[in-house]
Amino acid sequence: MSRQTKVICMKLEFGSIRQKVKGGTYYFRYQINGQRKDVPLKTHNKNEAERKAKELIPIVKANQVEIVAAHVSAARGFAKRSQILPIEDAWAKYSASPDRAMPHTVSEQLAYQSTFKEFVDFVSSPTASREILHTIISSINEITPAVAEEYASMLRTNSLAVDTHNRKIKRLRKILDVLGDYCEHENPFRKKSLLRNVREEQSSVIRRQAFTREQEQALLRELKNPERKLINKNEIRIIYIIGMYTGQRMKDCVLMQWQNIDFALGQLYVHQYKTGRNVTIPIAPPLLEALREAEGWRKELYVCPKTAARYNKTNALGKNVGNNLVNIDVMRVIRWIRLEPSVKVPGRAKKMTVYGFHSLRHSFCSFCAEANVPKSTLLSILGTDSKIADKFYTHVSSDSQKQAIAAITDTMTTTGDSPQERIRKALALLAQNPEPTTGLLKRLRAILGG
Repeated sequence: MSRQTKVICMKLEFGSIRQKVKGGTYYFRYQINGQRKDVPLKTHNKNEAERKAKELIPIVKANQVEIVAAHVSAARGFAKRSQILPIEDAWAKYSASPDRAMPHTVSEQLAYQSTFKEFVDFVSSPTASREILHTIISSINEITPAVAEEYASMLRTNSLAVDTHNRKIKRLRKILDVLGDYCEHENPFRKKSLLRNVREEQSSVIRRQAFTREQEQALLRELKNPERKLINKNEIRIIYIIGMYTGQRMKDCVLMQWQNIDFALGQLYVHQYKTGRNVTIPIAPPLLEALREAEGWRKELYVCPKTAARYNKTNALGKNVGNNLVNIDVMRVIRWIRLEPSVKVPGRAKKMTVYGFHSLRHSFCSFCAEANVPKSTLLSILGTDSKIADKFYTHVSSDSQKQAIAAITDTMTTTGDSPQERIRKALALLAQNPEPTTGLLKRLRAILGG
């Protein structure tokens, strides 16, 4: 075992407790009659594992191996059978546990609760259509692998995206891990067969699209069109420009603060909400012009204060609902230039987004790739090893492909152009392109073999 994966191990008066995987379940390990035994303690908590192991010590000190096995088997199930947890009380027990999931957003915290409620409604409803389950599930102990399989099968009929399906299963897996003391079986949601394979959606060729330069200019024209009506329209235009010239996500653009803009150095700083990374980006002239315009209403912390307040709106449960409101505003602008933001995809109840604010991030990558900006430079702006960058940096122009084929042909043939012929081609190229450019210099080097 490598040092990076070293796990906790603590010796007891008899045997020891240890984790086979760092952060995983604790096991009680002991040796009797020359044979090593591992008993799962079904907890991730060190103190609880120590308590459970000490309760087993008197049993495993018995003389006969058969008695030991019988007692250990009984001990492993005794605590659970003596602690029946009604399914209607399970969420309260889970939410009070220190081992519960700790999502960063209120939205995901509520998603855990709603996912569990969906599951409880399924297994406790007498009207639910179930092939395997013929009785109502009333306690956590009654959730078997067959129950989990039946629930996963039901989810597959709901036209969910693969990621959505798998997130629901993984949330239930975590909840049953925490409530493991009340279940006689191993966690039934740990079966890999419950998860769907991403290949199931390979036939869906719909992917997020990048805007062209013409489409971006059309967006800005419509945002200046006095006939178009939109809440906080001027601020939305500024936000679009920030996205176009920084490649940042919508939240980072909407909640940009004046304190993070350095006009003297011509730079802006972004602490990305999603990744937690800090990036520094030069201010492009069109963006500088837009920010100077926004200074006309500069009174508060945010560059676009009204939209920021709208974005930060939450409901009574503390869940953010404003992000969806701003996203609706953004989508409306996209429809103004006759693009449909989302399309229907076979096998999914919800439409798949094609164009949205995130398309500006794709456009940013596309334009950088076309301009031969090094990928490392692009990633320093995006702030992450983005798959978006891979998408555009694995596609090259036809001119580059032709140059590659020409280079291979030149190296694989025994005879190539004579020096005089190369000079003739170089002069002809210069006659066609009198203005020096980076692309022209590369083509000249390729012709001359430099």
